[in-house]
Amino acid sequence: MTKFRLLQARLPGDPVRQEERQAFASRLQVSPDDIIVHDMLNETSTFDVVTENVDAILVGGSGAFSILDDAPWIQDFVQTLGQLADSGFPTFASCFGFHGMVLALGGEIRHDEENSEVGSFKLHTTPASQDDPVFGALPSQFVAQEGHKDRATQLPDALVNLASSARCPFQAFRVEGKPVYATQFHPELTGNDNKQRFQRYFDMYSKAFGSSQAQSMLDAFRPSPEANDLLLAFRRHIEKTEGS
Repeated sequence: MTKFRLLQARLPGDPVRQEERQAFASRLQVSPDDIIVHDMLNETSTFDVVTENVDAILVGGSGAFSILDDAPWIQDFVQTLGQLADSGFPTFASCFGFHGMVLALGGEIRHDEENSEVGSFKLHTTPASQDDPVFGALPSQFVAQEGHKDRATQLPDALVNLASSARCPFQAFRVEGKPVYATQFHPELTGNDNKQRFQRYFDMYSKAFGSSQAQSMLDAFRPSPEANDLLLAFRRHIEKTEGS
């Protein structure tokens, strides 16, 4: 059975710490025991440490953190993401990991609340996705779960853009020729998962967007079945590659 390590950037009191692991396990169709959680806030996150005794790396969201924060552990995380990409070690990173890998490979991330996406959004695949072993089964339009204020404004040459939205031109990528993927959106979350997460942080979103707008956002969550299939497609791809 494929073993995964989930790199987490979650504060001790954040209930998403446990939920995130379960969400990845559900979408990958593996037992939570097959996902080893790595706490980046308190554990060394070098390439050798995070890849030891696992077959693939996962990265989730970040809760209270931005990849643009000035913290030593974030710098180490970005460096490790660059090494994962360069080595071709199987990796699937969402949101926070997406931002980190863009920075690691020479792209640009900026804080952009005006174009933030929180909720369920319609995305479009790019022509490059059609023959991709993970993204190839997606329709030209699909719904995905979002929760971000930072976004990529430029992708490095080594990355192939696979999806976009009206607000963000870069929503997913692969490293050219390698089983390394990242998404701005959260394929590990269903519409209900993301709605429950939004409800948990409703007071924060009410302060950020206003209570009326926050309630409208809460009412607009939708299922995202095609996006939720991506992690299983990733697992099958790396298992097929390892078995060939």
